[in-house]
Amino acid sequence: MTSSCSAQPLRHSPDPDATAGSSPQALCCDGTDDASPVTGPRQVDHEGDHPPLPNSADSPWSQFLHSQAAVACDFFTIDTASLRRYYVLFFIDVTTREVYIAGITANPTVAWKTQAARNLFLRHADQLAGSRALVRDRGSQFIDAFDEIFRTEGLTILETPVRTPVANTFAERWIGTIRRELLDRTIIWNQHQLEQLVVDYTDHYNQHRPHRSLGQRPPLVSEAPTPLNQRQLHIVKSTRCHGLINEYQDAA
Repeated sequence: MTSSCSAQPLRHSPDPDATAGSSPQALCCDGTDDASPVTGPRQVDHEGDHPPLPNSADSPWSQFLHSQAAVACDFFTIDTASLRRYYVLFFIDVTTREVYIAGITANPTVAWKTQAARNLFLRHADQLAGSRALVRDRGSQFIDAFDEIFRTEGLTILETPVRTPVANTFAERWIGTIRRELLDRTIIWNQHQLEQLVVDYTDHYNQHRPHRSLGQRPPLVSEAPTPLNQRQLHIVKSTRCHGLINEYQDAA
């Protein structure tokens, strides 16, 4: 059987990003994670329609989250070599960009999620003292008992619009960052290995990895980077995450 096709008139190709799903953004050249998160098709602002939530750090939504000293949270999943799925719950401070790992489990029950929320305040009460809002999506994994822990601590629950991951862009960016820089580069065999890698990477992210939005500072470093001068540098290399992440420091 043969197939035939009819000739089609040539047409001007539209912007591919406007017609197809956005491809994953490459890591910024300076090593930061300020690239846009992976979303669906680009949202076009038609006359009379409400504009989509912006993705810029200077957007009104981002400014509002900063004014509330908001904390964003989300789950992401990892499948092991034996096809066992694990759920990672994390929180990220919108203002400081510090990340807190709340827990990793194969079975995120109601009791587990509620206890993970309690543990967040038991371990990081001082860092979260000024937070006034929790940003999360409308996923079914976030139950009333989970939200109640944050309301008790005085935080307002901000649910993002349906199918609008850009509204939770700080959490979405971090998921993309840890996948690109760590999880996509190794094979996970069990929960113990996964916990070691995620905790070690989070420590690297908070204490060493530069962030463009913070003036090339890591979240837990308050001093700006020292400008390079004419002296001889003595660079020392160290590794983390079982050799997957390199860190470089001036030993002088």
